[in-house]
Amino acid sequence: MSDATPHDERRRRPLLQERLETRVSAEEKALLQRAANLENRSVTDFIRSSAHTAATETIRRHETMTLSANESAAFIEALMNPPAPGARLRAAGQAHRELIGK
Repeated sequence: MSDATPHDERRRRPLLQERLETRVSAEEKALLQRAANLENRSVTDFIRSSAHTAATETIRRHETMTLSANESAAFIEALMNPPAPGARLRAAGQAHRELIGK
C-alpha cells in the first residue's frame, strides 16, 4: 500500500505552463465534447492526451523504417558486400581530398 497523498501525486505531474489555442467548428467541438464525455474527461484533457498520442505516433512513423523480409535481406547484403565505388564516387572522393588536402 502506498503512503503517497493526493498532494504528492500533484507534485509529480509535469508543470503545465505552455498554452495552445485553436479554433474549431461547432461540429468539431461537439464531437470532441462527446468523446471527452464518453471517457469521463475534460475536453482539455482529452485534446491534450489525443494530441500527445498523435504526435508520438507521427514521430515514431517518421523515425522508424520497416522493411519486408526481401528488403531486409537486400539491406544486409549491401552492408556486408558493398558494391565497388563508381566513377562519380571516386571523382567526388578525389575532389574532396584535393579540397581538404589529405
